[in-house]
Amino acid sequence: MTDPVFRPLTGSEAPLFRSLPDPGLVGRVITGVEYRTVAEGGDYRPEWTWVALRDSVVVARAAWWGGPKDREPMLLNWLDIADGEDEAGAELLRRAPWNVEYELIAPAGWREDPVLRAAVESRAGAAQAAGMKPLVERFHYRWTADLGLPARPGRLEFRPEPDDDVIFDVLRRVHSATLDAHARRAIEESGPDRESGLDRAAQEELDFFRWCPSPREWWQLAYDPAGELVGIHVPAHNLSGPCVGFIGVVPEQRGHGYAYDLLVECTNVLAETGATVIAGATDQGNFPMAAHFARAGYPVAQERINLI
Repeated sequence: MTDPVFRPLTGSEAPLFRSLPDPGLVGRVITGVEYRTVAEGGDYRPEWTWVALRDSVVVARAAWWGGPKDREPMLLNWLDIADGEDEAGAELLRRAPWNVEYELIAPAGWREDPVLRAAVESRAGAAQAAGMKPLVERFHYRWTADLGLPARPGRLEFRPEPDDDVIFDVLRRVHSATLDAHARRAIEESGPDRESGLDRAAQEELDFFRWCPSPREWWQLAYDPAGELVGIHVPAHNLSGPCVGFIGVVPEQRGHGYAYDLLVECTNVLAETGATVIAGATDQGNFPMAAHFARAGYPVAQERINLI
């Protein structure tokens, strides 16, 4: 058996990437997205797409993804490996020049199906063999208009906040006691300087809000009847469409179920702007937020495993 060759695609080689037989059980394909390059009307770039070739046959493939204005990929979200080629898949990831998060997309309840479980574990295993570590598993939700809008509880007042410094401070307060694995990682990686870690976590959220191609005036703060700050919600559009960009309650206001109020407001705002499908997500370990999504009528569409 000859050793595999690892390389990025050239501009005309999208058919080579697609030549690997794959049942399409997991990965971005289950969201309805096909691998297509920007030149083909898709959102993948050949130079961010790598293949492992054994005797000129693709035995592993990986595609990194980013927005149209991004100079480097934001994440890896496409990885497929032929049977018996797990080491080639791992080596492909070692050879590629980017150290970004891998988002492995799987159907809801994948652990209950042996075939789905094997597909997930093969890809996660290759990523871990390449040096990645599991970060978090998340639920991804998909609200559609036929499910009906959740009624606004009417407990809070929502106001736009044009000052980014105020938004930044609210995000720091929210993340000072957070269940979110990405925020916790940002804080922990800053070492003993917790204040610096909170700055980093807040800045990552703010950068994402700005990256989204949706209006800045949609960002809103919420206040209780006494005029005290409760939290923040950010209705947004990512590159796939309308989404719940962020829901956060400041620590001193927790225990009242206000995250549900924020989620309902976010959903209604997006629907009022014409959204008929809205995506949302939360860490599987964030049981309160998962319960709020369920109560608001958001079914789980997929599960996602994040490795870094």
